[in-house]
Amino acid sequence: MTLADVARAAGVDMSTASRVLRGEATQRVREETRVRILKIAEEMQYLANPLARGLRTQRTDTLGIVVPQLDNPVFASAIRGAELAAAERGYSLLISHREPGETATTIAKISRTNRVDGLLVASLDDDEVLRTDLAAARVPFVLMNRILPGAALSVVLDSRAAARKGVEHLTALGHRRIAHLAGREGGFNARERLQGYRDGLAAAGIAFDEKLVGVAGYTAEGGTTAMRALLPQHPTAVLAATLVSAAGAMATLHEAGLRIPEDISIIGLHDAPVARMLYPALTSVAMPTEEMGRVAADLLIRALAGEEPEPVAPLPPGALVVRGSTGPAPH
Repeated sequence: MTLADVARAAGVDMSTASRVLRGEATQRVREETRVRILKIAEEMQYLANPLARGLRTQRTDTLGIVVPQLDNPVFASAIRGAELAAAERGYSLLISHREPGETATTIAKISRTNRVDGLLVASLDDDEVLRTDLAAARVPFVLMNRILPGAALSVVLDSRAAARKGVEHLTALGHRRIAHLAGREGGFNARERLQGYRDGLAAAGIAFDEKLVGVAGYTAEGGTTAMRALLPQHPTAVLAATLVSAAGAMATLHEAGLRIPEDISIIGLHDAPVARMLYPALTSVAMPTEEMGRVAADLLIRALAGEEPEPVAPLPPGALVVRGSTGPAPH
């Protein structure tokens, strides 16, 4: 069924049918006419042609989202939140994957070739690499869990507060030698979580020891390697910057014959179903990653509508989810 078919059946011209079906607020159509057009369109199972509309309006009603890891629960959750928010506002979501350090300008490609109206961007790249990519995008964008000097719109998690909450849980259990599996050196989130770790130590009167900090990045392999390097320091507890690196660290602890939590406790930032599948189940600080995706998509859609949204405050961490991986410090 075409727009012309709907207009003919409703006894109106095509421009009137088009305005009603688009839901234009300024339309001057009698209520009974509007109801008749909508009823006929539903009966005829009419669907607008997005390609034709896009050619006319230069809009696609599609948002793009670029993430560095598709297998990371953090980004999967953010995608889900963004998709829900986009659908509520009549937008589709196009997902693209860009590995950290890739030289190809994925952001430019998705904004030009696929003709998205705007972009949601999560990146683990250095600021200058990301800034170069964003300059080539030529569409509005919102950064997720990242602050880039000069970029107006971003939605971030309060990683510093989350890390402090994790350390406070461990110190309450009597731990004093607490190691930290940090994110990528120089990264925004890595800095925030390291500072939160230090805040938690200071609140308990524990001096910071750089020998208890290992860079794990954002992979299980990184967690495995960093944990292995920290074992000679004899920590009694570990704060992992991510759920994924915590899983890798637990593999190393099992391999070393250490009992969790009797010999060493471990806690990760971000909670997901996989945390319950580890052995023992991982104690976690929940992070509102799905909400981050929702808020970012809403912010972008409002910007596309010509609004000037206010900056969003960091989203506070969720609850501490205590499971079997943390326990009292060994004597």
